[in-house]
Amino acid sequence: MPTFDIIKEVKPKQTFRVASVIGKFDLQSEHIIEHFQGNIDINENWKVGLIVGKSGTGKTTIAKQLFEDAYITNFEYKAETILDDMPKECSLEQITNAFNSVGFSSPPSWLKPYSVLSNGQKMRVDLARAIIDEKEFFVFDEFTSVVDRNVAQIGSFAMQKAIRKTDKKFIAVTCHHDVEDWLLPDWVFNTDTMTFQNFEGQKKNRPEIKFEIFQTADKSIWKMFAKHHYLSHTHNNAANVFIAMINGEIAGFLSVLHFPHPKAKNIKKVHRLVILPDYQGAGFGIKFLNEIGKIYKEQNQRYTIVTSAPSLINALKKSNEWFCKSIGRKKAHKGDAMQKSRITGMKTGSENRITASFELK
Repeated sequence: MPTFDIIKEVKPKQTFRVASVIGKFDLQSEHIIEHFQGNIDINENWKVGLIVGKSGTGKTTIAKQLFEDAYITNFEYKAETILDDMPKECSLEQITNAFNSVGFSSPPSWLKPYSVLSNGQKMRVDLARAIIDEKEFFVFDEFTSVVDRNVAQIGSFAMQKAIRKTDKKFIAVTCHHDVEDWLLPDWVFNTDTMTFQNFEGQKKNRPEIKFEIFQTADKSIWKMFAKHHYLSHTHNNAANVFIAMINGEIAGFLSVLHFPHPKAKNIKKVHRLVILPDYQGAGFGIKFLNEIGKIYKEQNQRYTIVTSAPSLINALKKSNEWFCKSIGRKKAHKGDAMQKSRITGMKTGSENRITASFELK
């Protein structure tokens, strides 16, 4: 039950300019004093908290005073890839699980340096880094401050989902009130009014998202998504192409091919599925996949997908609308060629990669 009574006092050196300003504006004191007083009445069962208020209302001062040990300063990113910037003691599985949990689910982006990522991606990487960290509780200042508001809202929703699946506690500190509806915090402290609200145990729903799907004959739109696909930049132009729009912005690509089968003539197979990085982690991939599946099921078509994307495999396994036909690691066979990676130049193979096949019920 943190209670605070913080007085910040600054006494500037009496230079000519300082003395002139004090005299010119008839300032009553040579001291600059800020006083922040209040109470954040939290218990042990919360997962996500929010400290929000306008600039200059004491957000950062209060957060650092009350939660100094949990305060996250800027992580250092010096390696050539995000993967190698993660703690050395962490396994690759731990790292990729953390990336996927916060919606940073594009393997090509894992091979980039932090400096070239979008602000939305950087925000997710920072959260993944904090989740990997041994600390059970962490505070992020300037949360969503440098990203587009649409991205901030979707990202906030994805991040609170990730946190609630862990044993961590997370406090966001921000001047943007719009994230509250998307972060769905268990409690909020508003520094504009120095008031505390506890929402723990209350069911809250995020605002409605305008999700639209369009079929397009313009196959060139794949270029917008190709670099984010985890396996290949190629696309079969025989596939039917669908585009997902989120709040009026292009966010997803899905294409479907007819699957040649010696007996069954009604099998459709998902060819490519990509959700742009800023919209990952909020469940849009599954929603997109299911909506297109309904279209084909209404046409008495079977609707299938084969994937080796870990986040998608996990989501489909948990879904009641899909059944898993097969899952396992691809084994290397004698004579299988090792291919040189176009990214690293090293020889690589696909052996031991988990691949799963699913069909919509």
